[in-house]
Amino acid sequence: MSLILLILVTLALAAANGANDNIKGAATLIGSGVIGHRGAIVLATVATAAGGVVSIFLANGLLAAFSGKGIVPQEITTSVPFLLAVGVGAAMTIWLATWTGMPVSTTHALLGGLLGAGVAMVMQQVAVGTAIKAMLAPLLISPLIALVFAFALVPLLRRLRAPSAHGEPCVCSEIEVGHMGTALAIDRTMLAVATEDAPQCQPAPGRSVTVLPMRRWLDNTHLLSAAAVSFARGLNDTPKIAALAVAGSGLGVGSASAAVVTAMAAGGLLASRRVANTLAHKVTRMDAGEGLGGNLVTALLVMGASRFGMPVSTTHVSTGALFGVAASNGGGHAAMIRQILLAWCFTLPVAALLAFGTAQIIS
Repeated sequence: MSLILLILVTLALAAANGANDNIKGAATLIGSGVIGHRGAIVLATVATAAGGVVSIFLANGLLAAFSGKGIVPQEITTSVPFLLAVGVGAAMTIWLATWTGMPVSTTHALLGGLLGAGVAMVMQQVAVGTAIKAMLAPLLISPLIALVFAFALVPLLRRLRAPSAHGEPCVCSEIEVGHMGTALAIDRTMLAVATEDAPQCQPAPGRSVTVLPMRRWLDNTHLLSAAAVSFARGLNDTPKIAALAVAGSGLGVGSASAAVVTAMAAGGLLASRRVANTLAHKVTRMDAGEGLGGNLVTALLVMGASRFGMPVSTTHVSTGALFGVAASNGGGHAAMIRQILLAWCFTLPVAALLAFGTAQIIS
């Protein structure tokens, strides 16, 4: 019975994760008006599921990290009461944040659950220093890195994506033909890069004009970057949650990961709108170029971290990138940014307290 309960708690945590996190890779698409909510969540869900499947093969370092090894004694990492307390503390914290529309970190909630349950069961043997060094430091540093990178990248992409009064850029080539005796000869070939309304890019005999649909290319890149962020999120978060079921229920990595991916997708499809509205509209105004910059930074940082087993938070990275957008365009909403930062500060201690209380009740 306790094993079934552990699996159910793991799935509840996975659904909470999907509700709070699935849309984070695609929120910039909504905020910048590239596509609507329904299309964004479908894109994010499919890409997240793909990342979760790939995590079975590439992200075992994260699964090991979130089994609790090195933070609590080895013998307790497979204890069902311990794992139940961790799962309940993290799941309740994430569902509470989702209900209030706050984008918070499942990674922080899990870390808080590990520490709270550990203190409740083996207080003297919890390696707090190990947790801080191996997990908390990357979680705190990653949003700052994302902010700096986005601040640097966004102005360039904003200029590339901005509509021009002179039309799209184009490449214009012209061949001048002369005579050499009775034969025709090419005197010279002219090549110019200009905009559509430039004289050298107007239709003329012997002239070839190729319009470069820069804005459409960048919007398609934005869609791909949203898929990449969602893929990275699935890659990074699936093993963290699956670790609970693998450690305590005897499920294999593949079975546990498949169940987690399914629950994450369901949570995202059914309960992501409040967090989506916060990220898309309440942090900062953005255009498509700025949204693209934030997503590119998030995708690169999260996928790199997943590959090397560093437990960064997709939430902190993606929201940190939005803070970088806000710093770049001056359109940030200070009150909401303060609320999000406050929610981040409370995530770990709230999860720890809930896990501590759960462990006291069931152990």
